[in-house]
Amino acid sequence: MKSFIQTSMLGNPAPDFTLQDQDGRMHSLSDHRGSWVVLYFYPKDMTPGCTTEAQEFRDHEYELADENAVVLGVSADDVSSHKTFCQELSLNFTLLSDPDAQVCRMYDVWREKSSFGAKHEGIERTTFLIDPAGKVAKLYSSVKPIGHAAKVIEDIRKLVEKASS
Repeated sequence: MKSFIQTSMLGNPAPDFTLQDQDGRMHSLSDHRGSWVVLYFYPKDMTPGCTTEAQEFRDHEYELADENAVVLGVSADDVSSHKTFCQELSLNFTLLSDPDAQVCRMYDVWREKSSFGAKHEGIERTTFLIDPAGKVAKLYSSVKPIGHAAKVIEDIRKLVEKASS
């Protein structure tokens, strides 16, 4: 479910941040200005839905590159977990570690969740499509992993076509 905070981000500059990737290198969102950025937040490495979502982005590598798009996955898992996840799935994009959930809170994806009747806090699967100028162009909340990467690519193409007409 889209929150007021998320909805108010549409058309506005995406909040910048700096996080560590699976190899220990620091990445800032602003490093990717000039490209489309698929900023996706996911609950946990090596879980079924997160694995499916990551594989879909991996498998659409060439289509994303054709659209000048980079993928950045964010979860609260640590760097070593991300490293293992990348290696196990042969991921070809960057995973960022947000262990304190600061960026997750900034993007309002850190939510109270319920699992088997128990309440806990965690990430609601959400994707932000950020345009080359650094503005939030589209928001996908409560994402279903299957088909998500293809939908994002389709939307990038529509937005590029709309901007050039």
